[in-house]
Amino acid sequence: MRTLDDVAGLTAADLMHRRITTLPASATVGELRAYFAQSTSHKLALLVEGERYVGSLEPPALQGAPDADAAARFAALTDTVAPDVPADVARDRALAMASSRLPVVDEAGVLVGIIAINHRRDGFCGT
Repeated sequence: MRTLDDVAGLTAADLMHRRITTLPASATVGELRAYFAQSTSHKLALLVEGERYVGSLEPPALQGAPDADAAARFAALTDTVAPDVPADVARDRALAMASSRLPVVDEAGVLVGIIAINHRRDGFCGT
């Protein structure tokens, strides 16, 4: 496991977890609730159309929403990082997220990975 301090000279691509679970952009709120309930490690849902990133959301975003609603209505596109961003910047942005997760999206809009901080907040998941 790479520690949070072990990032000198690295990029977001070096830190990202490449094995990611995605959900289709057409997923419903109920489907996302089921996804979050499956595992305590599911802290951020990543919505895609094919390989294209369309947004992400954390469980509180679904609060009060009917199960049949389209989850994409509640997704945000703002919190992403490019693969070539310096690792310390990616780390700090991931740490600022309630989920400790930050999607890595390339210049074509393709979701290529995720920066994931472990629950102890002392290292990266998947590195």
